[in-house]
Amino acid sequence: MAAQRVSRRLAKQGLLTMKFLDLAKVYVRSGGGGAGCVSFRREKFIEFGGPDGGDGGKGGSVWAEAVDGLNTLIDFRYQQHFFARSGQHGMGSQRTGKDGEDVVLKVPVGTEILDEDGETLIADMTEVGQRVLLARGGNGGWGNLHFKTSTNRAPSRANPGQEGIERTLWLRLKLIADAGLVGLPNAGKSTFLAAVSNARPKIADYPFTTLHPNLGVVGVDGREFVMADIPGLIEGASEGRGLGDQFLGHVERCAVLLHLIDGLSEDVVADWQTIDHELAAYSELLAEKPRITALNKADAIPPEDLEARRAALEAASGGPVAVISGVAKSGVDTVLRALLTEVDAARGAAGEAEEQGSWQP
Repeated sequence: MAAQRVSRRLAKQGLLTMKFLDLAKVYVRSGGGGAGCVSFRREKFIEFGGPDGGDGGKGGSVWAEAVDGLNTLIDFRYQQHFFARSGQHGMGSQRTGKDGEDVVLKVPVGTEILDEDGETLIADMTEVGQRVLLARGGNGGWGNLHFKTSTNRAPSRANPGQEGIERTLWLRLKLIADAGLVGLPNAGKSTFLAAVSNARPKIADYPFTTLHPNLGVVGVDGREFVMADIPGLIEGASEGRGLGDQFLGHVERCAVLLHLIDGLSEDVVADWQTIDHELAAYSELLAEKPRITALNKADAIPPEDLEARRAALEAASGGPVAVISGVAKSGVDTVLRALLTEVDAARGAAGEAEEQGSWQP
């Protein structure tokens, strides 16, 4: 993994800006097994030598391992081919060939490994230290010593080693967060994340200031959870407009979504409907996730207009709408407590499912 070490070293020295990359194509090949050896023992003063050909060594395998400290697949932009070494051939004097070394792909937690078609899921790396075998190394061939029998005292054949496996795979990163921020560009998502966490996303007064997902650890009432901010969606994002829906996968794992609405918009109901439609177009599962709607930038709206827009949003969404201001930090704690309630419910359900799955009589 020389490319990974170089890129990390340059990043520490400030010579390389680490870019966010959430999709990569890699080519892996395991090592072939070494061939068995045909050999006979020939030593001075040894009357009956017999076969002594050793077995070939096993080829190296290709593994994927989820590690801590990575949040992008940028390393796989510089290296896409991962080939394990083949096993060494067997030798005389019953010497077995050396096994080939394994190759391990270090991936961030939350990486999905897909087959070449880009749809078949091979593994979902959700825990630090999780390992999955991508391509098994070939077994080494038997030497002629294995073929010695009572009727065939001098076999002259050996097995070739098994060939390695070659595969083309896709790596797709989905950030693991408890809550996700969705909304139109300039709805105030990055401002909200900066107000409630130590994250420092780019904030500006023009659309699409956020070009890649950001994570922040949010604290409320002595509790913490992770929140993800993704680039803003626009009408037609499911058809590729704007930045498209390519980043929605990063909120698929979230327990709850916070839908921020720009309170200064001319039609807040249309804004809500746009995001609701794009979520449904992307995934039915995502559209059905618990969602909390909040009307943002309340500090810049006259009270009478604010109440009218809130009432219109509640009628359209069919649920309560929180009124907040990310800049003034008003109403923020109430929203965070509501998010934490949904996160706790999801964690409890996941814990119960894990306990039921691990129970044995």
